[in-house]
Amino acid sequence: MRIIRGTHRSRQIRPPKFFKARPTTDFAKESLFNIIENNFDIEDLRVLDLFSGTGSISYEFASRECRSVTAVELSKKYAAFIEKTAKTIFKNYPFYVITTNAMKFMKNRALDYDLIFADPPFDMENLHEIPDIIFNNDNLNPEAMVIVEHSSKNDFSEHKHFQQVRIYGRVLFSFFQKN
Repeated sequence: MRIIRGTHRSRQIRPPKFFKARPTTDFAKESLFNIIENNFDIEDLRVLDLFSGTGSISYEFASRECRSVTAVELSKKYAAFIEKTAKTIFKNYPFYVITTNAMKFMKNRALDYDLIFADPPFDMENLHEIPDIIFNNDNLNPEAMVIVEHSSKNDFSEHKHFQQVRIYGRVLFSFFQKN
């Protein structure tokens, strides 16, 4: 796994062998960030990365020097790896790691972020609920862009805040925005 662009371009990150998380492929990640960079001034973004896994997406945002990154990961081992990696690579950068259930986090915390990225396990039973949970949060930034990474098993095109879907092999990114 590597950071594609930014201040730490080409930096290799090697998660421990116990990791079972599926990191977003470089091809999909590069395409995703091209879309984000064409629509936002990335350095102005406060980013929430839900179901962070290896932290790959969080590192990419941090390397591109967005305002801050908050990574939410349930696994204590995974969260510890993300935190250790972030402290090693992004010294003095506002990079926060929260060890908790992402679904509960979305329901119980203010979501006043500019961009929310969710990469839940593709076989997660209630994956289809993620956009509704986010958009029902009373403290959601009304301008927030929400991106959900998922497989072709899920179709969000009928959701009222759905904007578009992008397909990169077996990975799909659905984009949502309130306004």
